[in-house]
Amino acid sequence: MSETAKTRSQKLKTGVVMDPIGEIKAYKDSSFAMLLEAQRRGHELYYTEPANLFVQDGRVFARMQQLEVRDNTTDWFSLGSAGNQPLDGLDMVLMRRDPPFDMNYIYATYMLELAEKTGTLVINRPQSLRDANEKFFINNFPQCCVPMLISSQSDMLREFVSKHGHCVVKPLDGMGGESVFQVIDTDTNLNVILETITRHDSRPVMAQKYIDEISQGDKRILVVNGEPVPYALARFAGKGDFRGNLAKGGSSKGVPLSERDRWICSQVAPELKKRGILFAGLDVIGDWLSEVNVTSPTCIRELDGEFGLNIAGLLFDAAEAMLKR
Repeated sequence: MSETAKTRSQKLKTGVVMDPIGEIKAYKDSSFAMLLEAQRRGHELYYTEPANLFVQDGRVFARMQQLEVRDNTTDWFSLGSAGNQPLDGLDMVLMRRDPPFDMNYIYATYMLELAEKTGTLVINRPQSLRDANEKFFINNFPQCCVPMLISSQSDMLREFVSKHGHCVVKPLDGMGGESVFQVIDTDTNLNVILETITRHDSRPVMAQKYIDEISQGDKRILVVNGEPVPYALARFAGKGDFRGNLAKGGSSKGVPLSERDRWICSQVAPELKKRGILFAGLDVIGDWLSEVNVTSPTCIRELDGEFGLNIAGLLFDAAEAMLKR
């Protein structure tokens, strides 16, 4: 049976590789929104965690369980019995493990790439998950960004901060605002901050000129198959913090995309699509791109709830069309 005939005559089988499903906040989890939409479309769902992936004789397997999901904040999933299954038996796999982006994450992408070579659609493409580091990737679009520097050398970082006066310094492999520092050139703690974050000049980090418009929110713009969702989620820092990350107690509200937002998307989206990144989250502060999130972007449920959208539906429309082709 051809692949096209298969997708028309039987249920699609969709797997998800994610962190423990019992520990998510179902009311706001974007992976969960994807699973709800896949189930609504009649997909058979299979669940596994990254540690359960393995390769035997060149073929990738996972210890998987069939999954059923419910839009409920106290009882949101049921799992079947666990068993080892080949990933090439699935039509698509959602790779939704959160950072840190460490060697275990890279090994998981190697395994998923083997499944991809046999015809399984992996979202997002494993090679692109490795190549498009969420901090570093914005260097492909300098026209969209404030001045920035990536270096492991404290003296270079100190000179950058001295030049721009007010900066943000952050690691290249974090998420959710972890270890992000706001620094000024007169800060007596600047040396120790740079020593700590670079691990005494042994680890590259990113420094960016501080964007004053952060007071107007750190916007998350979701891009699905190269097209931006028309609304962004503006995230605001909680009391006593400067980071707008919801994981750090921030608040949020939806806003329509501005002309500048759409221009930034027009610069970034073609490269995302070329690299097989079907689902990405662009972080925009004021007029400037600050990050491109490709590993496990969030904010689906907030935008869906505020504007009556179905963002996961857009994602599966694109994925199902790719399978048919």
